[in-house]
Amino acid sequence: MLDTENDDIHPLFHGGPKSTEFKKLRKRIVQNTREAIEQYGMIEQGAERPKWLVCLSGGKDSYTLLAVLHELQWRGLLPVDLLACNLDQGQPNFPATVLPAFLEKMQVPHRIEYQDTYSIVKDKVPEGRTYCALCSRLRRGNLYRIAREEGCSAVVLGHHRDDILETFFMNLFHGGRLATMPPKLVNEEGDLFVYRPLAHVAEEDCERFARGMNYPIIPCDLCGSQDGLQRQQVKQILDGWEKNSPGRRQVMFKSLMNVRPSHMLDSSLFDFAGLTRGKIEFDPNSVEMPKLR
Repeated sequence: MLDTENDDIHPLFHGGPKSTEFKKLRKRIVQNTREAIEQYGMIEQGAERPKWLVCLSGGKDSYTLLAVLHELQWRGLLPVDLLACNLDQGQPNFPATVLPAFLEKMQVPHRIEYQDTYSIVKDKVPEGRTYCALCSRLRRGNLYRIAREEGCSAVVLGHHRDDILETFFMNLFHGGRLATMPPKLVNEEGDLFVYRPLAHVAEEDCERFARGMNYPIIPCDLCGSQDGLQRQQVKQILDGWEKNSPGRRQVMFKSLMNVRPSHMLDSSLFDFAGLTRGKIEFDPNSVEMPKLR
């Protein structure tokens, strides 16, 4: 579908390598994204055509997200309007002209917003602590505001499979809970969806795709606050597991879609107290009473 001689693809896909391997990579990313959009019901059903605010940081993941969503829209497989948005947070040495020039060249509808949240973070975060948590909250608040101003029903983020898996282990190791970033949620105010269409896409695929397309990638460590992050430590652990057992990441990710409440310890999810003895008519499709392994 994506590999015709006429290069019948969206302009954001133009200029990539012509190799069969790269075309397969591009096709896999598109298929994985479409699968997540359908599986998690991201396309609203109603009279009005939805409008999504697609958040663009300038990193490999957000470029991949932007390209794939526009490709799906261009093919009539994503019946929504897309508005790319970059929030310039005032980090030192941020190349403010890179994204506007790229988006204008690609004729992508966009909005560039400047909000100096970096100064706030510097003022509030103690010396030696990382900025990421507060920076993320301030960024999210501004993106919600922009989405409302633009009449968008959803804020769309570029988190991929590995981000979701790393967040799960961060919550496990440091938060004392089994939780991660869901592909779809509603914000606390209840007026906006938050979508992660790349939920099934591997980080390695985003990296290979964005580099192959030669997108003008902006580094995510402009503030100098990345060293020693818990997420980096978790990533190193997962890298080690993947090296020793290739495919381990995908197996662990699949487990997040195969939860057995009766084999966990949360009594709010399964009625252990009400469990009685007696022959159980096992339903292979039941989540509540799976077979022991």
